[in-house]
Amino acid sequence: MTNENILEAQNLRKSFGGLVAVDDVSIQIAKGSMHAIIGPNGAGKTTLFNLLSGIMAPEDGKIFYKGENITNVAPQRRAHMGIGRSFQITNIFPNLTVLENIRLGAQAIGKDNFRFLTLAEAYPGYVEKAMAVIEMVGLQGKEGMLARNLAHGEKRKLELGIMLSTEPELLLFDEPTAGMSSEQVPELIEIINKVVRAYNRTAILVEHRMDMVMSVSDRITIMALGRLLAEGSPQEIAHNPQVQAAYLGDLYGELG
Repeated sequence: MTNENILEAQNLRKSFGGLVAVDDVSIQIAKGSMHAIIGPNGAGKTTLFNLLSGIMAPEDGKIFYKGENITNVAPQRRAHMGIGRSFQITNIFPNLTVLENIRLGAQAIGKDNFRFLTLAEAYPGYVEKAMAVIEMVGLQGKEGMLARNLAHGEKRKLELGIMLSTEPELLLFDEPTAGMSSEQVPELIEIINKVVRAYNRTAILVEHRMDMVMSVSDRITIMALGRLLAEGSPQEIAHNPQVQAAYLGDLYGELG
């Protein structure tokens, strides 16, 4: 693993019964990049994402983060190492306020991570960090609102804020725009892009919105039938005949 790569997976394999979902897949994620993983339904991209994030364990292969073997490291431990992830379904505390949700995220990786029932006023440092994150994700003025009362797009922002409050170096996004209207998507994607570029973070993105993937990604990995089909820049992917046949379809002509 080189210093330029923050994450590297080698020869990963995962099967479910007789179905091989990820078949001898190797991938390198460059530090400071936005790397998208896409593919048709059943391609294995979600399973690969779950292997990279620690939700699943591979049957074979290894995963390295900043040179350290994390193949069998639990997701909670990975969070403390600087790896954060989002889910297709929003993962928030609905009966807590926006501020409390993000403050708890910051506190979870601090030395006070087992003192969740203590009043927030006792930890002004976490509150200050939470307020900065709230501004970063565009939820100013919503600090005191219960999370359950937020609109869906705002819940997505809140989930992103919770992840950012843990100060991850590597952000893993599992379809972050799922369930959002087309009008809401650009703002969330701009926030993610700003975080990666302005704060020197790295992001891995599983997403089905091809226009968005093409516009923000530095590198794209295409999966099909559990294996890597192609990898390259958005321009290289858009002009790859194999990718066009397997996945992009008419979008290839639009991008050409």
